[in-house]
Amino acid sequence: MTSLERPRPQSIREVFITFSLLAIQGFGGVLAFIEREMVEKKKWLTRAEFIEEWAVARTMPGPPALNIAVIVGSRYFGWRGAVAAVVGMFAMPSVIVLLLAVAYTFFGHHPEVISALRGMGAVAAGLITATGIKLLSGLKNNILGPVLCAILGVASFVGTALLQWRMTYVLLGLGGIGCVIAYIKLKDAAKKAKL
Repeated sequence: MTSLERPRPQSIREVFITFSLLAIQGFGGVLAFIEREMVEKKKWLTRAEFIEEWAVARTMPGPPALNIAVIVGSRYFGWRGAVAAVVGMFAMPSVIVLLLAVAYTFFGHHPEVISALRGMGAVAAGLITATGIKLLSGLKNNILGPVLCAILGVASFVGTALLQWRMTYVLLGLGGIGCVIAYIKLKDAAKKAKL
């Protein structure tokens, strides 16, 4: 399928509506919903493209979900698409959060509400883990190879979860190492292709 035949958003309005719907689904994290919508349902991105864009979104300042919205919106409609995606990500969730804040003021001290919020945290962690496992299939064609990807992934987990390093240091350190190795491997592959 060529890039001209690939599914794509038909209008800026569709970008706005898609990201609005994604944002209101994302209690505790929207990554799982974005991946499923962009890759599996709408097919606006391949899994490999999503992984690449997600990596860029994670290294940019600001929330990664918002960054991916900007990337996808601008990919299809330039700055207007980026604005539509950002507004979509903020509009409905802002209204919902304000309403929930008012409700929490009145009901936040009830044990049932406290338990429900703890349960949502567990579900959000499960969604993030499941999405991470699904994204592993996209790494099979990565220039770093599965072993090096696994080593960097485990090192990232150890650094952030066990050693409690700041995410910035892990991204700059391990991300930088991954970028340098990928650059070297791509350069070598280009030299071999010329021969």
